Amino acid sequence: MKYKPVQNYIKGEFTNSSSTRKLDVISPLDGNKLSEVPMSSATDLDEAVRAAKAVFPHWSKTPIKERVQVFFRYKYLLEKNLQELAELCSEENGKTIGESIAEIEKCIELTEFATSLPQLVTGEILEVSRGVECRTEHVPLGVVASIVPFNFPAMVPCWTLPNAIALGNCMIMKPSEKVPLCVGKLAELLKEAGLPDGVFNVVHGDVEIVEAICDHPDIQAVSFVGSTKVAKIIYQRATSNYKRCLALGGAKNHLMVLPDAIPGMTAQNVAASMSGCAGQRCMAASAMIAVGNVDSIIDKICDEARKIIPGKNLGAVINKESKERIEKYITEAEKDGAKILVDGRNTKVEGKENGTYVGPTVIDYVKPEMSVAKEEIFGPVISIMRTNTVDEALAIENANPYGNAASVFTQNGGAARYIIDHASAGMIGVNVGVPVPREPFSFGGWNESKFGVGDITGKSSIEFWTKLKKSTIKWNAEAGVNWMS
Repeated sequence: MKYKPVQNYIKGEFTNSSSTRKLDVISPLDGNKLSEVPMSSATDLDEAVRAAKAVFPHWSKTPIKERVQVFFRYKYLLEKNLQELAELCSEENGKTIGESIAEIEKCIELTEFATSLPQLVTGEILEVSRGVECRTEHVPLGVVASIVPFNFPAMVPCWTLPNAIALGNCMIMKPSEKVPLCVGKLAELLKEAGLPDGVFNVVHGDVEIVEAICDHPDIQAVSFVGSTKVAKIIYQRATSNYKRCLALGGAKNHLMVLPDAIPGMTAQNVAASMSGCAGQRCMAASAMIAVGNVDSIIDKICDEARKIIPGKNLGAVINKESKERIEKYITEAEKDGAKILVDGRNTKVEGKENGTYVGPTVIDYVKPEMSVAKEEIFGPVISIMRTNTVDEALAIENANPYGNAASVFTQNGGAARYIIDHASAGMIGVNVGVPVPREPFSFGGWNESKFGVGDITGKSSIEFWTKLKKSTIKWNAEAGVNWMS
């Protein structure tokens, strides 16, 4: 075991869980055991909530310009520890070092946005009648919780913790039990940056902790990122307990390729989108719709896919179960009549035979009713469907229950605008394979890719992590009185 056993982080200290249940933390890169993670109990959550609740009055009353000083220092520490964090991320998640570096760089960008919050939450003031003014201010909620997934061990935590905490809340974070190591390092850096003990706490566990978070009377809001199935359950359970909840689910992102698309650029973008992070991201291209004759572009996509080598520029999928599930989708599509142009099944990496790798896979002549066309595969697999018109392509995209992202590759501005207007997705790309908005623009999909109001990052997140207080003030007794005063 390379690292010591994982512990919870409560009131500024790493502490043992009250539970004796543990899971092994296995590196997808080579199958080696990295650590053990505790499956904490509701008692552990209670302890973390008490710590957060105790420090909330002090932290929430600290002026925001002072609160964000922590995040200026935290940003510096992320930069200073970038390589260490990237290596840890790669080890526990399986992605390449380059992808892990990019993940930490995104953490830095997200933190940089949090440092700008004093300029974005100034509130408003207006003299509504002579001697009478109305004003608004953003007030923190209290103790909040963030439940984060395995596919981005550092970035998704940084979707929530910088903004929520800078806005005056105290947070409980529940990492994925598959990747618990990065969040522990983030906790250390926050303490080094000067965050008061108890403002940020980490409780490890499985479904028991998730349910306890949704039910805890002192937790005011819950964010979640994961599958749609679980997002629905968490949203229903949290809101039934009168909490705010923003739950991001799965995706089936469609790339529409038109005949006038630039072949080389399109092929590179499509291949990178479907294989980046081994396809384990909710913004990955998993379905391509070929509009008209784009065979030459499909050939180039296959050429690009063959340049993606597992163990070199393609990471592992998270575990053996994921590898088996992904390969089952490919086999089922082949049996149903689809054509496998590039086959990533049965991949082994020399020297890492126990790693869980799936090679890049391109499947052509997929029908919309096939499982690979409808369901989230979460692997380096792209399914190509063929249509004659843009409207037929949009009909396929709109029929899918998800709505995270969609992209079009074309040089026709009118066609691009038409697809932007008619695609049922929250994030749209034009000649961009992974249309993730950069800060301050917010991240969030539509339909069954998101449950709740607002987005999880950017300016939109302010409304989720705060409540608006409105004041009407009159000091001048001599002022004239009318219906407004």
